[in-house]
Amino acid sequence: MPSRRAFLTTGGAAVAALVLPTALGGCSGNGLFVRGGNNSSENSAGTLLRSEAPLPEPFQVPLPILPVLEPVRGEDGTDHYEIVQRAERMEILPGLSTEIWGYNGLFPGPTIVSRRGRRTVVTHRNELTVPVVVHLHGGRTAPEHDGYPTDLILPMGGDHSAHQQHAGASVVGSRDYVYELDQPAATLWYHDHRMDFTGPQVYRGLAGFHLIRDDEEEALPLPRGEREVPLMIADRSFASDGAFQYPSVDPSLNGTPGVTAEYMSGVLGDCILVNGAPWPVLAVSDTRYRFRILNASNARRYRLRLEGGGPFVQIGSDLGLLAEPTAHEAIDIAQAERFDVIIDFSGHDVGDEITMVNDHGRDGTDLVMRFVVTRRESDDSAIPDQLVELERLSEEDVVAERQFVFARGGAEAHGMTLWTVNGEPFSTDAIAARPRLSTVERWTIRALNVEHPFHIHLAPFQVLNTGGKDDAGPYNQGWKDTVNLDNGGQAELLIRFDGYRGRYVLHCHNLEHEDMMMMANFEVV
Repeated sequence: MPSRRAFLTTGGAAVAALVLPTALGGCSGNGLFVRGGNNSSENSAGTLLRSEAPLPEPFQVPLPILPVLEPVRGEDGTDHYEIVQRAERMEILPGLSTEIWGYNGLFPGPTIVSRRGRRTVVTHRNELTVPVVVHLHGGRTAPEHDGYPTDLILPMGGDHSAHQQHAGASVVGSRDYVYELDQPAATLWYHDHRMDFTGPQVYRGLAGFHLIRDDEEEALPLPRGEREVPLMIADRSFASDGAFQYPSVDPSLNGTPGVTAEYMSGVLGDCILVNGAPWPVLAVSDTRYRFRILNASNARRYRLRLEGGGPFVQIGSDLGLLAEPTAHEAIDIAQAERFDVIIDFSGHDVGDEITMVNDHGRDGTDLVMRFVVTRRESDDSAIPDQLVELERLSEEDVVAERQFVFARGGAEAHGMTLWTVNGEPFSTDAIAARPRLSTVERWTIRALNVEHPFHIHLAPFQVLNTGGKDDAGPYNQGWKDTVNLDNGGQAELLIRFDGYRGRYVLHCHNLEHEDMMMMANFEVV
């Protein structure tokens, strides 16, 4: 199979449209690596793409409550679901119609709720005009069902020759994804993972929650029912007619990949959506609520805080519950990270307003959503002092140590400096590591030039330390699959490779970086 480097090398004049004027440099001088890029918010790699459409006043629309998908059948310990990926139109901005690419025509897609130890099979049918790939982010998944970037679901009908260069184990029309889900209760999510086009396809709407439950979680007196609310936070920009605005070199997403040169560090929208609605408001009672917060933005990082409210009480991380609750006055959350938190509204009067703000934003991106206390209710929930017995990985179990540097440079195509891992752009043929099944390795991850959230498929990890500190920091407790790295930052991780042998990927979850080669293979042997 041709490598991705070969693809870009043969891309001709179309790829040359992405050429940048200089190669790898420092954080100033050439303007390419200034924090956040031109006109952007701080602490997020990228450039702000301003909407042409008028944006609404915040806190005017109710928060959408995401529908839970029902299985089409359940038998022999297996639940079967069906999802159609298709284009639909919805009103996101008042008075304007936006075409979204949605799972079952929804943005965000329907929430799937699975139970540990019970197999979940999801049949995805592709009625879009482009290939798609589905990745269950955080899933302990066999390699053939993990959503490897070239395992395409090709559109039904038409000529597929343009997609054969990146076709791995591809199918036409539909694919069954089988998830054994032998893992603790956690907040997972599913999203598109197509080679070279993950950024624009997620941006158009291909993302949804997948929750796992188990007996241990359900035995806890946590808020539930209507007081357990998933929150998908994502920034977007809009064209004058209400369409999603994204700077693709080829807007059809069937030809040359990538974004125009000024957005190579990331695309930052100026409208904050929560569950697909701009700056929404949620009416709450004076009780505790559980919120599963996901940063589904392509490039934007957030520092969330409750203005007029108390702390977030974190009970869970990316891959499950913590050993004990932890209170935060603010939460730093990078792309793809999840925070499972309790917000207690019991100290508020009816009519009180509590605003979730983003201290990394400005001019509208500093606001996220609002809660309004509208009623009094009884509350039998509680936050236990101890949540679960959390296994701790030990450095004594480490059998190998590796280092990965995420940076721009080390490779070029047509004068374009690429995003790379250890100086190498992604190739389907190259294997960066071969960890052994059922072993623990110590990995050091470094981020250069701009911020990079590191994500690894299959393998859960625990953070030893970050940024030269002696501990993981307040936001990296428990089991993780994504870690937030500042520009120049470093994290040391203990990673356990179990479950399956096979080929998987690790990558930056700034989706523009991922699409422009900041990804590598590892193979569990």
